[in-house]
Amino acid sequence: MMESLSTFNQIQVELVGTIQNPYELSVASARTCYSGKGVIYPADVSKDERAVALRDKIASSTLEAGHLTTRQHAHFVFALSGVSRQFIWSFLHSHPFYNSEQVSQRYVKVKPSSFLVPPLSAPARKIYENAARAQMETYEKLITVLRAPIRGDYYDRFKSRKKYSDKWDPQVEKRLYEVARYALGVGTTAYLYHTVSALTLLRYWRLCQEFETPQEQKIVVEKMLAAVKATDPLFEKEIQDPLPLEKTLEFSWMQNQKAHFQLGSTKFIEEFDAELGSRTSKLVQYTHDAETILAQALRTAVGKTEQELSNSRALETLLDPKNNPILADTLNAGTFDRLSQVFHHVHFTFKKKISHTADSQDQRHRLVMSSRPLLVTHFTGKADFITPFGITQSEEATEIYNHSMESSFQAVAQLIDLGESPEAAFYLLPNSTAIRMISTGDLQAYQHKWKMRSCYNAQEEIFRATIDEIQQVKAVAPTIAEHLRAPCYLRLRAGITPYCPEGDRYCGLPVWKYSIDDYQRKSL
Repeated sequence: MMESLSTFNQIQVELVGTIQNPYELSVASARTCYSGKGVIYPADVSKDERAVALRDKIASSTLEAGHLTTRQHAHFVFALSGVSRQFIWSFLHSHPFYNSEQVSQRYVKVKPSSFLVPPLSAPARKIYENAARAQMETYEKLITVLRAPIRGDYYDRFKSRKKYSDKWDPQVEKRLYEVARYALGVGTTAYLYHTVSALTLLRYWRLCQEFETPQEQKIVVEKMLAAVKATDPLFEKEIQDPLPLEKTLEFSWMQNQKAHFQLGSTKFIEEFDAELGSRTSKLVQYTHDAETILAQALRTAVGKTEQELSNSRALETLLDPKNNPILADTLNAGTFDRLSQVFHHVHFTFKKKISHTADSQDQRHRLVMSSRPLLVTHFTGKADFITPFGITQSEEATEIYNHSMESSFQAVAQLIDLGESPEAAFYLLPNSTAIRMISTGDLQAYQHKWKMRSCYNAQEEIFRATIDEIQQVKAVAPTIAEHLRAPCYLRLRAGITPYCPEGDRYCGLPVWKYSIDDYQRKSL
């Protein structure tokens, strides 16, 4: 029998780390900007009545005028439990100003009770809970059905490990979790550490009533603010009222289109997919003459003429890890290297379609910005999903999976037909739900992302999108693309051993020998 599912009341927020006196710290840093007597400390801004009056005046005026960097010194570390994957995707991770470490659905088995239930009418709640339980049952079935083919594939690749299967079978199980999770709803709950600055927390509250999960957002952010105010009551002075939903661009657009909370159009879906064709990600825009621009930027940085430093030599210096070993650095320290920073001048834009669960990982590359959809404008009522490679390895698994997809999307449509909000209904959307977007980033951001996601251990969809992207860059800027490959290749070029940095998670293949056109994963 399945355990009880979680409700909004069971969401937990705990402040586990903080900078002391965030309110006074922001004022002290502001006063330091204009101090002729050295650094002003937090204790100085509240030392007497006159200082307190000045403190509050400065805090109010800088906030009102938009001088906000002083609020970035204080950071808060929250431990969150019982929040939905949908909330994390649509709110917590929809911007670049945070850090999170959350429980992985790829490597940790999901418990049957790990699903959020929003407030619903009695008939809707029955449909909702039945659908959530069915998703969990499908998850368990897929793990069982796929165990034999995926285990066989694993030991075909790692023949020597079969003798020690007791040690390596847990690695097989993780591959099963990775595939089976596609059937779970995005209302599946998670626990995580989430760290933000005081400024980001204030912005959270200001926009907590926007799409896609306004009820859950407000509950979580209220708890965050309460925890901060418990340690610093003065922080209350910084908090502005939330922006009403009707004042947001999303709401006004929906109203103007006379489509508020109505199903999306299949015409957009068909047009987007037709343009994408067989690709996961399609290059639609890029910096003109990107290689020349990189060479010019390097010459400018080092004060050389084209005669002294040709384009080819400049690019070889910048792009080959043999000459620029920082490209293979696991700390991604190139963001601080002044010469590697010339990568910022080159940009690429892609149209792409991946699943909700893959995009939840993809969005962690925060310097590659994406315009993710308002789901209500893309939901047509029809099943619209991605099928991972692992499912296709079994006819039985494919049948189970496709039936689950149809049932999940049908349940969402039923809830909307009953008058429930899209926020509540969309928690039942499966992880497999197709997300269509446009993504843009500069070469430095992409170089790091492509390095990590062309590894054969990367999430399957992101790996395939990455290879799509690199191959298309190769067609328009071949010199730039020459060294856009997995970490093992970059480490080989940089003279770093072992070539594979993954330890026990080594994929079992000599990927460092492959050209990008040979990057083809035929297994998980």
